[in-house]
Amino acid sequence: MRLTKQRVTVLLCSMAVVGLAGSATARPAHRHHAGDTAITAEAASGSDRDQRYSLLDSQLPSVSQPPSAESDKGRRRSSGHLARARAAAQSHANSAYGGFTSNPLVTEARKYIGTNPTGRGSLWCGAFMDLVLKRTGHQGGGNLALGYKNYGTRVSGPQVGAIAVMGRRGGGHVGVVSGVDANGNPIIVSGNHNHTVAESVYPRSRISAYVLPPGGG
Repeated sequence: MRLTKQRVTVLLCSMAVVGLAGSATARPAHRHHAGDTAITAEAASGSDRDQRYSLLDSQLPSVSQPPSAESDKGRRRSSGHLARARAAAQSHANSAYGGFTSNPLVTEARKYIGTNPTGRGSLWCGAFMDLVLKRTGHQGGGNLALGYKNYGTRVSGPQVGAIAVMGRRGGGHVGVVSGVDANGNPIIVSGNHNHTVAESVYPRSRISAYVLPPGGG
């Protein structure tokens, strides 16, 4: 009887040792599993580019995302910037295009739109007109805008290729007519229009003289 009790005691102790060993083995395995889960979540967020997950990333299907409100806002800003840039490029509120023409004075003058080929810092519309005349084989008319009233042959109204002379406060302005708008106002290519060569509509009431260069336009 005493021997039987000893065997039972030994058996119970053995079972307790096995149980403790199994518990100790299970805890590290559980901690390792939790660590893997944390790493996987970090990799999925993009903050960990561990090579172990490169294959997983490459197998993910590519999804076309709909445009976000932020990207739409960016496009609107870009569109607004473009509109402002175009507005700034307008040399004047009355900017216009006189139409296609083979007139050499108009063709030559249009080559310089948006520039200042004279190299002068101010009062250069006359100098520009002089440059255009000389480069088309005509006699120059000088650098003074109002001096063109006495240049060439006077004509009664606007016509393509005619030189339009106008007065303004502190001086005058001069350019070559490239067309006429629906209201009878001349469209003129001239220098020093908002500090550049531009093609714009001018009120006909401002024109004091139209002249044709010697030998015609």
